[in-house]
Amino acid sequence: MDTAERKQLIESYRTAFDEFEAALAAIPQEAWLFRPAPGEWSVHEVIIHLADSETNSFLRARRLVADPELPLMAYDQDAWAVKLDYHSENTAAALALTCQVRAMTYDFIKDLPDEVWANVGIHPEYEDPYTFERWLRIYANHPRQHAGQINENHRLWKEQQGS
Repeated sequence: MDTAERKQLIESYRTAFDEFEAALAAIPQEAWLFRPAPGEWSVHEVIIHLADSETNSFLRARRLVADPELPLMAYDQDAWAVKLDYHSENTAAALALTCQVRAMTYDFIKDLPDEVWANVGIHPEYEDPYTFERWLRIYANHPRQHAGQINENHRLWKEQQGS
């Protein structure tokens, strides 16, 4: 990845959560607990997942710079949604946490030197090298992917409501 592409992805990282929040604003709260199918996440669960994911990505980014030779933490996102009872968690707090952590991570990564992006960490879920560039590719658009998911949940909820 060249510097220009990296800068573009970093800018995408900066704006992705704003786009998620814009999608969320169009969904009435009464639709937030709707699950499109058994085992699929509700809007509420997606919000809590983003907070968990963002805090994990924050730590991974820092470790990839400071301690790239040490293993990164993996977690089973579906198990966390169930075992941590995501529906009992506060969405306003999760949204605020995600926004703050993402802003802090953006401030951390935006001016890193080029050579840091080639750092390779040990990620137990990946056999291929887990470079810092790979981290950026994953997290730059993660909230946008979930914006699509919650939009689809909303569409299916409206169908079920007969609207």
